[in-house]
Amino acid sequence: MARPLIISDCDEVLLHMIVPFGVWLEETQPVSFKLIGNDFSKAIRDKQSGEPVELWRLLNLFFDNEMHRQNPIIGAVGAINTLKDHADVVILTNLADKHNEARARQLAEHGIEARVFTNQGPKGPALQAILDEYKPSKAVFIDDLAQHHGSAAEMVPHIDRLHLCGEPTLAPHITCGFQAGHAHARIDTWEHALPWLLSRL
Repeated sequence: MARPLIISDCDEVLLHMIVPFGVWLEETQPVSFKLIGNDFSKAIRDKQSGEPVELWRLLNLFFDNEMHRQNPIIGAVGAINTLKDHADVVILTNLADKHNEARARQLAEHGIEARVFTNQGPKGPALQAILDEYKPSKAVFIDDLAQHHGSAAEMVPHIDRLHLCGEPTLAPHITCGFQAGHAHARIDTWEHALPWLLSRL
């Protein structure tokens, strides 16, 4: 019989990203980094001119060479490994496909052994493909971004959806998928998310 399935995002759900990314920028790039709210398009500026700097090139550089700077969100490793006693767990992360193996290795080094799916753009189609492959008895999707819960609600509305942002400097500023009606709950700590997740399995 098919097991339940947890499909979890990585950055700001399992591992901190924006804080180590900002530290790396300040240390190594001729830019300043100041996130106001959740507007990434204006967060990175040239130190000389003050003009906004294109984000994606720098993010790719970070994921090419600096993933070792990322550390787990409090409680994430223990919670995921507890969930693995009750369900299959896979990671669905919006990274270039070339970073798939590095992401899996990175998570394993922190104590999370899980299959990684890389994706670009809305996550609904990728979720559908994962569900078609695993055919789980029950599935729960965890992500920190409301738009991915919207995509999931549109394409795979039968699965449970938890909006979790474990980065406290970011969590108060992002759009809430639960308030938008696309997630079934918004819980930003693994201590409180784990009981909710277990109850859904």
